[in-house]
Order: sequence, then C-alpha cells, then structure tokens
Amino acid sequence: MSIAEAARRGKASEQSISNWKRLFLEGGKQGLADSGRLEPSQRERQLAEENEQLKAALGEAHVELRVWKKSAEHRLGPTRTSR
Repeated sequence: MSIAEAARRGKASEQSISNWKRLFLEGGKQGLADSGRLEPSQRERQLAEENEQLKAALGEAHVELRVWKKSAEHRLGPTRTSR
C-alpha cells in the first residue's frame, strides 16, 4: 500500500504516515539490537533487586504471622481455622 493510500484510509496526512513509518522502523531496529544484549539494563537490575527485597519482606511477614497465630493458639486454645 502506498503512503498516499494509507493516508486516505487512515484519514491522516502523508507526512504523518511517513513519520509513523520511520519511527516504527527505527523502533524495530532498536528492538532487534537490544534483543541480542547479554546484560540486563539498569532498570531491569533495579526491578530485580526490588523484587528480591519484596520477597524477603513477604517471607518475614509470613513467619511473623505464623508465630503470632501459634502464640494466640497457645494462649486462647485452638480455633476452627488454625492449622
């Protein structure tokens, strides 16, 4: 399809279609170049670190909750929902 036809169908100017096409092709080239890299980006490293911190905090909260439940069972006797 020509740029003129795409502009008519999309109700946009030919200049806009040309710009979008150029940006699309540049983005594709960059995406392909990035897919071959072996090291994660700084943002990916930050997210991985944050993920590890959150998992550790969740694990600590889980252990603390289990301790509180055991303590409450000991003081109050077992409940129907206790494990």
